[in-house]
Amino acid sequence: MANIYEMRRYGKWLFLATAAVVVGVFLYVSGNMVRDLAASERERMEIWADATKEIVNQLETEPVMVTSTDSTGAAVAEITPVADIDFLLRLTQGNTTIPVLLTDDQGNILNHRNFRLPEPADTLNPLDLSPANEQFLRDRLNHLAHTPNVIDIAIAPGVSQHLYYEDSTLLKRLSWFPYIQLLVMLVFLVVTYFAVLSTKKAEQNKVWVGLSKETAHQLGTPISSLMAWLELLPDMGVDADTCAEMNKDVQRLGTIASRFSKIGSVPQMEPADAGQAVAKSASYMATRISPRIDFHTSYTPEALPAMLSAPLFEWVMENLIKNAVDAMEGHGSLSVVTMSDGAHAVIEVSDTGKGIARKNFKNVFNPGYTTKKRGWGLGLTLAKRIIEQYHGGRIFVKQSAPGQGTTFRIELPLTDK
Repeated sequence: MANIYEMRRYGKWLFLATAAVVVGVFLYVSGNMVRDLAASERERMEIWADATKEIVNQLETEPVMVTSTDSTGAAVAEITPVADIDFLLRLTQGNTTIPVLLTDDQGNILNHRNFRLPEPADTLNPLDLSPANEQFLRDRLNHLAHTPNVIDIAIAPGVSQHLYYEDSTLLKRLSWFPYIQLLVMLVFLVVTYFAVLSTKKAEQNKVWVGLSKETAHQLGTPISSLMAWLELLPDMGVDADTCAEMNKDVQRLGTIASRFSKIGSVPQMEPADAGQAVAKSASYMATRISPRIDFHTSYTPEALPAMLSAPLFEWVMENLIKNAVDAMEGHGSLSVVTMSDGAHAVIEVSDTGKGIARKNFKNVFNPGYTTKKRGWGLGLTLAKRIIEQYHGGRIFVKQSAPGQGTTFRIELPLTDK
């Protein structure tokens, strides 16, 4: 059984490693897409800068006189610019997605496009900026000056302009898209994991409840027969003390059957002294363990009031004591201690047995986990269910190591202090 939980643990790590690789590949591919788009926008801005430079140069260049003839053969003179300025203007005005700022060497704003200004711009003279719009553009300029999104345009010797640009809305959204998809993927995986886990636990609970109730049902008939035979033993000359001890064991067997029958239903909780319940279970088990085991107890003198289902809580104590005896294989030291930490009744059961490896501190409470050759691995599972679900407390391995024994600790909330 232990190997099953080892395989599950390794399977979880394998699943996490696979998920990490998938996420890494996904982010790498998405990152490349973002970088490619950013490079494409940079190239567009460089073309925009070149077009701006050509426009400025054309405005400062003398036009060229070109002579041609018309259809009648007469000479016609035309003034033609050095380059097609309409084409250049289309290049500069064709940018409708990337926010750009054009400044001179003194930082004066010469042009701007595609910024969402706080106030509507003047449609007749877009460069006539209101104080709010100018401050907004100045803030964006100060921000862009500390980014790599700057292109210097050499207009003439000693004269230059500077093109600042932001990422387009598409690029900004695309840069966030991988993380949004990753978040959705993680949420889906978490929801799926907990849904499967919940279904699995529900199925396990049905199995354990059905098994427990069937066990109680099967024990009912032989227990009734034993009780009838006990009534006949005194008439057959059997010693009275022997009959009394046998009667205790038969009653205990009936209590155990009753406990099994109550699993799966809400137990009746009553105010009780947890210290007295522990003492009662320890006293019963003390006469039924090997004399080679040094069994000693230490109980706090103060009351430990708590809400208990006495039959179920005593079952937990007997199970812990019996497990401790089995771990010591017939000889060793066993102690049961009760105390209070102010808010909880604390019970500790310690032994000097084989011990538990730290990696299995939680596994020991899993159904089916056992180191015994003939164990079912249900005792600690039911003990955890009884303490945590029914009594609102905690049960855990406080300390243990292979060959150094084990200490189990139970904490129950006090009802009155």
